[in-house]
Amino acid sequence: MREDPPSRAVAPQNSPRGSHPPLTADSPLSARWPEGRRVTAARVAAVAALAVAIVALGVLLLGGGGGTEYRLRFQNAGQLVKGDDVQVGGRRIGSVRKIELTDNNQAEITVRVQKPYAPLHEGTTAVIRATSLSGIANRYIALTPGPNSNPKLDDGATLGTDSTTSIVDLDQLFNTFDPRTRRSLQQFIQGSAEWYAGRGTQANDATKYFAPALSSSTRLVSEVIRDQGTLNAFLRNASRTSGALARRRVELAALVGNANTTAKAIADENTAFSQALSLLPGTLRKANTTFVNLRATLDDLDVLVAASKPATKDLARFLSELRPLVNEARPTIADLSTLVHQSGPNNDVTDLLRKAPALERAAKPAFAHSVTALQQVTPVLTFIRPYTPDFVGWLRDFGQGASNYDANGHFARIQPVFNAYSFADNPAGGLLVPQPASQRFSNLQIHTTKRCPGAASQAPLDHSAPFKDFNGQLDCDASLVPPGP
Repeated sequence: MREDPPSRAVAPQNSPRGSHPPLTADSPLSARWPEGRRVTAARVAAVAALAVAIVALGVLLLGGGGGTEYRLRFQNAGQLVKGDDVQVGGRRIGSVRKIELTDNNQAEITVRVQKPYAPLHEGTTAVIRATSLSGIANRYIALTPGPNSNPKLDDGATLGTDSTTSIVDLDQLFNTFDPRTRRSLQQFIQGSAEWYAGRGTQANDATKYFAPALSSSTRLVSEVIRDQGTLNAFLRNASRTSGALARRRVELAALVGNANTTAKAIADENTAFSQALSLLPGTLRKANTTFVNLRATLDDLDVLVAASKPATKDLARFLSELRPLVNEARPTIADLSTLVHQSGPNNDVTDLLRKAPALERAAKPAFAHSVTALQQVTPVLTFIRPYTPDFVGWLRDFGQGASNYDANGHFARIQPVFNAYSFADNPAGGLLVPQPASQRFSNLQIHTTKRCPGAASQAPLDHSAPFKDFNGQLDCDASLVPPGP
């Protein structure tokens, strides 16, 4: 066996002379360090326990190994971050390990659940919740495990969106409002701040009444939920009412705006409103007298109503038959309303009636002159009217006479004849025999034909021509008509 080398005393370097005894290999551990830096067995055990605690805490916080992983698919990640808790009933049972985006733009959250809470069973649901309204990484996943009687979920199983629910942030609620509603909400909050500014003491005093109010509210809620069927019917009707109001939100907003305008108009007329209120007592006294006197009138009116009952028994049938007429008359009434009044100048009957006086002043002399002219032209028209067939016949015959045409257009041959020939009959046929110039005017009669008006054409079927006046003063021969039917 090898012997150990003899121990030698080693003096520490840079040590003050005579401050410490020389150290050897057999010296105790506590004797090898200066005063204040001695290491004892208790200190070593404390450091080891601290290291073990740090390692255990790291394993606990960081998830360590083990556990079962599941994939949860949400519509959105709801501001989850890696490392957020997974809880059941408020107890941490795991953490978020990974956040990814699926092909259909859904959030796939990978979580690890530690034993003894793993494995989960079918029917498990997950909800993203917030620990508080402040903070950044203040979200966690709350699991509701399925019954233990259901089949177990394998490691890596996926829960679809039918089993998960994303959190609804306050910003999402505000984003459902239109800009006008958000602006009004801001004004409400600012107005509330101005309302409570400088009234902290009064607000604190008001909190004393919260407890009685809550007690009363508790009794009220108890009374409300006592009849569950009636409450459910009320909630359903309230839902339908809310839906109807949502569909009419534009008209409702207009109604609120008009109410605001009306209230402002009333506020602007506060002096007149005050005067009206001061006159109201006298008006009410006179109205009371009127209502008292109205009783006798109503007594007399009862007789009229009793007498009217037989006449009104058929009124329902009349109104039912009148309803289609009223429905069909709506477009006409709408057009009539547009005709009577329309926005813009000089485009409706109202504007026309406003200008009617000026038109009447300008038209009255013209109408008077027109009446005089018609009275004076009536005899002329009476004389000319019977000659209408002659005028039309002349236009027709003139058109036939000028129907010939050549390269230069239409032409008419016109030649006046003053008995220049005489027609002689002989066996060979009729001949035109020239007459001497001295005999051409011997048998010519001028202005001897007295045709009646309308005799230039054949008589129409109604025998309205030739025209012969009834009093016999017209000097004409009604027998002078053209030959033919």
